[in-house]
Amino acid sequence: MGSPGAPVMTAERDRRGLPTPSAPPERVPITASRQVPTWVWALPPVVVLALVFLYPLALVVQESLAPGAYADVFGSEAFQDALVTTVWLAVGATVGCLVLGFVLALVIAFVPFPGGKAVSKFIDVFLSFPSFLITLALLFLYGTVGMANGLWTDVTGAESGPFQFLTTPWGVLLAEITYFTPFVMRPLLAAFSQLETAQLEVASSLGAKPLRIIRQVVLPEALPALAAGGSLVLVMCLNEFGIVLFTGAKGVTTLPMLVYGKAILESDYAAACVVAVVNVAISVGLYGLYRVVSRRVGA
Repeated sequence: MGSPGAPVMTAERDRRGLPTPSAPPERVPITASRQVPTWVWALPPVVVLALVFLYPLALVVQESLAPGAYADVFGSEAFQDALVTTVWLAVGATVGCLVLGFVLALVIAFVPFPGGKAVSKFIDVFLSFPSFLITLALLFLYGTVGMANGLWTDVTGAESGPFQFLTTPWGVLLAEITYFTPFVMRPLLAAFSQLETAQLEVASSLGAKPLRIIRQVVLPEALPALAAGGSLVLVMCLNEFGIVLFTGAKGVTTLPMLVYGKAILESDYAAACVVAVVNVAISVGLYGLYRVVSRRVGA
């Protein structure tokens, strides 16, 4: 026992009588005296976006608001024909790309053959090709003086060959399907690579035929990829200009071609801006629809 005059020990002791270590002093977080506001970091990309995209778009919309511009364009037969042509070409090309892309992706993913990996890699390279290059290749094959017509005239002695479809809407449709099909195949191949082969083996062992396996096992897994690829192709076909121009189909006028004709050939900038605004509105609406569909199917 300590004497009455001894100093009182203030350190805490544990059960064994040993002093417990004192807690370290709390550290005060060092904060910058002057923090940069968040809006300052967002300002440069917003300014660039406004100058590069929003300002020209605003000028197009302003020009389209000329008195009577929308009424004149909507009432013209050229606009109505171009709108119908654009929609049916885009829908037809999308359906063709979905069917052809699904079949080709099935073969590449599930049918082993020599060079299958090389074909899959070539699809990635094909996506970087410009659209007019594919159209030019088709012209070399099926054009008026192309290889097919040249071979026909050499064999039969006729003055011209029978292949004249490239300058018709069907030629444009063929060119768009040929060019845009890999845009459907790429997401499909990615989806098929994640499909477990055990599911296919189990379905086959239970006696399911190939068509039933595709319908009940493969197709449900491919729906998100089909929705994503099909929506992308639809939007791109609506805005396609190079394929229609290079095929030389004079009777095929789409909305982008009408914009070109009104602005460059006729110098009617108000009408061209009206058509451009309609084209943009359709594309944005389809993109919104794509987001809704992809969210529901889980893309």
